[in-house]
Amino acid sequence: MVKIHSRPLGQAIEISRIIGQINGGLPGPTIIFTAGIHGNEPSGIFALKRVLEELGPKQKIIRGNIFAIRGYLTALSKGIRFNQEDLNRLWTSDRMDIVNNATLTDTNEDEDELVDINKELKQLLNDYPPPYYFMDLHTTSSESIPFLTVNDSSLNRDFVSQYPLPIIFGIEEFIEGPILSYINEQGYVSFGFEGGQHDGLYSIDNHVAFIFLTLVYAGVINKKVANYHHHYEMLSKSTVDSRGFYEVYDSLKLNNTAVFKMKPGFVNFQTVKKNQTLAQLNGNKITADKTAKIFMPLYQAKGDDGFYMIRRIPPFFLRLSRVLRKFKLDNMLTWLPGIHWANGQRNILLVNLKIARFFAKKFFHLLGYRSIQKDKTHLILNNREAAAKTEEYAGAKWMNRSA
Repeated sequence: MVKIHSRPLGQAIEISRIIGQINGGLPGPTIIFTAGIHGNEPSGIFALKRVLEELGPKQKIIRGNIFAIRGYLTALSKGIRFNQEDLNRLWTSDRMDIVNNATLTDTNEDEDELVDINKELKQLLNDYPPPYYFMDLHTTSSESIPFLTVNDSSLNRDFVSQYPLPIIFGIEEFIEGPILSYINEQGYVSFGFEGGQHDGLYSIDNHVAFIFLTLVYAGVINKKVANYHHHYEMLSKSTVDSRGFYEVYDSLKLNNTAVFKMKPGFVNFQTVKKNQTLAQLNGNKITADKTAKIFMPLYQAKGDDGFYMIRRIPPFFLRLSRVLRKFKLDNMLTWLPGIHWANGQRNILLVNLKIARFFAKKFFHLLGYRSIQKDKTHLILNNREAAAKTEEYAGAKWMNRSA
């Protein structure tokens, strides 16, 4: 047990790794919330505790099982983002292969947390039935409306289309090793919710609303039990001018020695003008190279990115990508010289750099390929669609509802 504090509430609570759980009286899905993966983001924990306490007496009419898992125990007790390494950057395929084979040695405090959380998740997958839904709760250092960060698979897209929130694709191309990307690679519905600024009281309320909506959309509780319309309207009113699908197309990377200071006053989804001053990096002025929307400007001591830039995705391209993925047209790419599958699962393409220059990144996005990485001679492109456990979600009301 460790004690964590909420500044906006002026409260402290003591909890262990499992914040709480409800085993419903009726069959249904398994819902897994994580919160506090970053130790300076406790809002989701307080929100989960509130919701579980409210739903506890209604256990008999709940369908399925609800679990709330706390993230970074030691960092949360200190109120810091992380110790040596960012826990939400450690979930890479290579590292998780070592963890799952129990061959990770000489671990630091951050890796110990990773091993413990992974053990809990594996136990839940072993003990409780599908379908599984994973949601990771976060807050931002800047003021922000609530939004979703999503790996662009058809399953994810269909499910998150139910929320009255902005939906952000592509951040996994700019950060390595977030927990949700690892879970998504296993084929499950998984995405992140950002409730607002770290110390905003409204952030806790937004998390509560999101949790209730999620339980309704997954078929765990009905709208009356969730006070659905109240929570829907609360989120909807704050995002009415920003709803839709966006993609991250650029970021300002920071190394360990960077001296970075964001100019005060920027908020998520704010439009910045070309040549507008955004920040100072190592004493040099950073300006916007074009008029665009700024995303997650950094106003805290720790972080790998000073800010991101995003753009709205036109509905036509969303519909086109649906068609291209349905007919698996990416299989035809391997007929071209310099493009071939990297493994037998056909979920990773290797593209010779001499060939890649003829294809825009947006083209690969249409086919479901993200997390683009470079080695010396090839692009390495991962596809979430091949791993999707679509059959586990068959019959869900939300299936095939997106563009």
